[in-house]
Amino acid sequence: MTASLPRRGRRAAATLLVTASAAVALAGCGADAAGTDTTLTVYAAASLTEAFEQIATDFEDDHPGVDVRLSFAGSSSLVAQIQQGAPADVFASADTATMDTLVTDGLVGTPQDFATNTLEIAVPPGNPAGVTSLQDLADPAPDVVVCAPQVPCGAATTAVVDHAGLTLHPVSEEQSVTDVLGKVTAGEADAGLVYVTDVARAGDQVEGIAFDESDAAVNTYPVATVDRSGRTTDQADLARQFVDAVLAPDGQDVLADLGFAAP
Repeated sequence: MTASLPRRGRRAAATLLVTASAAVALAGCGADAAGTDTTLTVYAAASLTEAFEQIATDFEDDHPGVDVRLSFAGSSSLVAQIQQGAPADVFASADTATMDTLVTDGLVGTPQDFATNTLEIAVPPGNPAGVTSLQDLADPAPDVVVCAPQVPCGAATTAVVDHAGLTLHPVSEEQSVTDVLGKVTAGEADAGLVYVTDVARAGDQVEGIAFDESDAAVNTYPVATVDRSGRTTDQADLARQFVDAVLAPDGQDVLADLGFAAP
């Protein structure tokens, strides 16, 4: 005959079972065994700022106990940081060439394309310099700002300018597309070459001028998990889930709403 526990013992056992179940559920939502949040670090091209902020917020809502930390900069700057051992879990680049650097180094998983983008001319409200075309940017008169050649928006600028057979005379070359946009919105430049999505994001702070030559450089955006030491299993799993969230219909809707095109 099986002995039964006293009532107090049964109650204690039930309490332990509930507590253990709660701990398991919490861990499955992103908290570790100590009940602290799991941090997921995402590096992304500056042009993805608004889109990834929304995707990260949605991801945290769907993964209680997960803290998504975002770092935005020029893609080449982020690559250099990852090469130097920065603790990134996910990397999203503004072009495939920059991502391929990390693929060659064996620092990322298999990249997956999730969006495309093209260039547009941004000018201050009222367009005081009267810029109407890419050809106008070759005139030394307007103060033109572009991205540095080593960053994706700079590589795209070089491609469209070469395709058009033009030579620009920029007053500065910036390390990210948001820096170019900042010069225009601050009134420090008469025009800047940025992405279509940056013009849309700036709202009434700038006016956008489309140009046919932009088709010569369509930037494809890839995303991948970063292979790094010291990462927990939870972080590795969450990194893959974040990539999936970017590729999922909801993530694609966020990107489309902000002007990104499908890959």
